[in-house]
Amino acid sequence: MKSKNIKEGVDRTPHRALLYATGMTKKEMKKPFIGIASSFTDLIPGHVGIRDLERAVENGIYSNGGHPFVFGIPGICDGIAMGHFGMHYSLPSRELIADMIETIAEAHCLDGLVLLTNCDKITPGMLMASLRLNIPSIIVTAGPMLSGHYHGKRLSFVRDTFEAVAKYRVNEITEQELSDLEMCACPGQGSCQGLYTANTMACLTEVMGMSLPGTGTALAGSAVKKRIAFESGARAVDLVKENVLPRNIVTLDALKNAVMVDMALGGSSNSVLHLLAIANEAGIKLDLRLFDEISKKTPQLTSLRPAGEYFLEDLDFAGGIPALLYELRTIVNNNEATVSGGNIGQIISGVNYVNNEVIRKIDNPYRKEGGIAVLFGNLAPNGAIIKASGVNPDIMQFTGSAVVFDSEEEAMESISKGKIKEGDVVVIRYEGPKGGPGMREMLAPTSQIVGMGLGDKVALITDGRFSGGTRGPCIGHISPEAQEGGPIALINNGDKIVIDIPKRKLNVLLSAEELNIRKSKLHARGKKIDYGYLSRYADMVSSADEGAIVNRGVRK
Repeated sequence: MKSKNIKEGVDRTPHRALLYATGMTKKEMKKPFIGIASSFTDLIPGHVGIRDLERAVENGIYSNGGHPFVFGIPGICDGIAMGHFGMHYSLPSRELIADMIETIAEAHCLDGLVLLTNCDKITPGMLMASLRLNIPSIIVTAGPMLSGHYHGKRLSFVRDTFEAVAKYRVNEITEQELSDLEMCACPGQGSCQGLYTANTMACLTEVMGMSLPGTGTALAGSAVKKRIAFESGARAVDLVKENVLPRNIVTLDALKNAVMVDMALGGSSNSVLHLLAIANEAGIKLDLRLFDEISKKTPQLTSLRPAGEYFLEDLDFAGGIPALLYELRTIVNNNEATVSGGNIGQIISGVNYVNNEVIRKIDNPYRKEGGIAVLFGNLAPNGAIIKASGVNPDIMQFTGSAVVFDSEEEAMESISKGKIKEGDVVVIRYEGPKGGPGMREMLAPTSQIVGMGLGDKVALITDGRFSGGTRGPCIGHISPEAQEGGPIALINNGDKIVIDIPKRKLNVLLSAEELNIRKSKLHARGKKIDYGYLSRYADMVSSADEGAIVNRGVRK
């Protein structure tokens, strides 16, 4: 056990003295040391229930002969950080989370980890840490929120708050209705109710084998979730005893399974960034083209909010991720190991119920292709991402005139004043990993556009990114970004932009000669933020097509 480095031998007398000061007994000193990285906070609805899960995990660890140590990891609620300066910190927090877990686990020689998480950047950050450390680890996501209810209708956070703001501005709903919606849309603890980034990553964590079956969709606050937390604590001790390491579980085939399920779900486009970063920590090279190759051969089997009408609670009641894997059994990699001790094939064989209204059969999909498409062209030489499952089939091809903004704030001011019209392509640049810095999510502009009734009439492209709640012809992650002189920096108002999702193309109708002339006149921009963490982040972060990573070294 790694903890021997701090608890065995005469030279470790001072270390043991400090550990005894925590209340440990001599008997406990002999047990595996299991860290519980808890992201409990009163600030995030998805995390307010984690205190109960800490207790359940502790009991599970104790029950199986381990000793638990809870330590805190902070998190950001993307919904609260959205649309203002705070969103600069969201994606960069993923790196801090991974670094903090690495720091605590290494400094205290922990034998294993249980990682308690739920929301957008916290889950991938914890996965990255587990693979970087490569010590026995298991992840427990706190679960999705129940749907809200208002006048007989079910509500979800994004559609019934962000989009409702725009509906109010165009007099589609009253001020009283808006007030009622904000009180009802989020009824309690849990991650936002649709297939947004948090729930997408929870589901993919289960698919990769890093959490127990059922974890990804089990509802926040439920007895099922508490039992999963207890069992995960107990299993963490076994993982240490059996020396089951994260890199033995998160293999290339496991990552391919995650991409496949992401496509079958129609998940958040942010998953591309996170899977690239997770693969990097595992020492595995993923290419954007792999996402598109898998998408083209993976049918979309669910239709969850924001693009569809089902909620995460419906997916859970329909059989959850094991049921989805069952419907994908002929194309998924069945031999991949999981922290449960069984492989994917064994989990599939244990499925005895699938609701095929929510999770369709593979020969009766919602869409013949997966939910995410990767586009290339003279505007995105290194690639761009669109959540194709959120686009109306009638506008999979779109040509429009560019309306260019150098920040989200500029775009929001124009959109709010009704200056965007049918046929426009809103271009928001200098919002990439370096340029933002932090690659802010553009949920506020896209929600405004949808709420104003322009969702199928206006496109939006950016070197920033989108919330899992975004729907419509919205293309993000454009690489190279404007800050690095990418072609998106060369667009002028009125330029014609052509989006062709079936052909995977994103182009501006300008000759190579014209683009070169414009590039020769482009002046390098200084940092938007030249102090603190965000300034350091901008210096270190890679491009979106590489996962916007900071850590490039891989532990041997």
